[in-house]
Amino acid sequence: MKLVIKKRKKYSGSVGGDIAIFVMLAILGCFMLFPIYLSVIQSIKPIEEFFLFPPRLYAINPTFQNFVELFEAAGNMWVPFTRYLFNSIFVTLTVTVSQVLFASSAAYVLSKVNTPGVKFLNKMVEIALLFQSTVTYIMVYMVMAQLNMIDTYFAITLPFIATPLSLFFMRQFMGQIPDSMIEAAQIDGAGHFRTCWQIVMPNCKPAWITLIIFAFTAAWQITGWSYIFTEALKPLPTVLDQIRMSGIARMGVGAAASVFIMTPPMVIFVFCQSNVLETMAHSGLKE
Repeated sequence: MKLVIKKRKKYSGSVGGDIAIFVMLAILGCFMLFPIYLSVIQSIKPIEEFFLFPPRLYAINPTFQNFVELFEAAGNMWVPFTRYLFNSIFVTLTVTVSQVLFASSAAYVLSKVNTPGVKFLNKMVEIALLFQSTVTYIMVYMVMAQLNMIDTYFAITLPFIATPLSLFFMRQFMGQIPDSMIEAAQIDGAGHFRTCWQIVMPNCKPAWITLIIFAFTAAWQITGWSYIFTEALKPLPTVLDQIRMSGIARMGVGAAASVFIMTPPMVIFVFCQSNVLETMAHSGLKE
């Protein structure tokens, strides 16, 4: 008896379809990159080119004078520029690290621990996603005032440490981790704390990196206009907004400030984008 092996013909999509998809993705990519390109171009334009009509999508005489004036203006404030930079770095790192730790710990309980009230808490988290921070702004301010945290670092860190989106995101990712891994750890005598940080968390690295990107981007833009009044406690975005609102003569400086603010989140995303794609593609483990 002869065994006949037939080779399967590899499926290949039509060339026209592939070209259409490529063109569509290229158009969408250009559409999303256009605001970034425009911000960069505006930041290197001299002030006289801002008033040209029709507006130019390029700089006729590019210059970095706007960035020089930005750092000069920031250096002439009441406190040194390095102090504002330290405030932003401190607030950003505190909020990012705390948000990842709290969201991961709470997500483990909500997804892997069978305790009374877990379903109710999960529903509360989903409902909280419907409300933006502006809805709870007055309540947060009242709580901060009652706790005497206005004009302190706590006012611009504590309200942002726990967010419904980060908790929901981590819970959804952990929900895909096989329960057999946790049961095996419990059989070996591991408690919930050890199971969470030695078994579950190592498998959540892609979700961690993705959450770090989202948390860093949001925390880097914290201004604290209504909470911080002492100049030495103001974060960098607040000072740059003050410079930007100085008048028409500083339109170029305002554009340079926008580029300066959006650069760190973009750098973080470029170095971590592979983990973001892995999170979106796999959404956890499967048995």
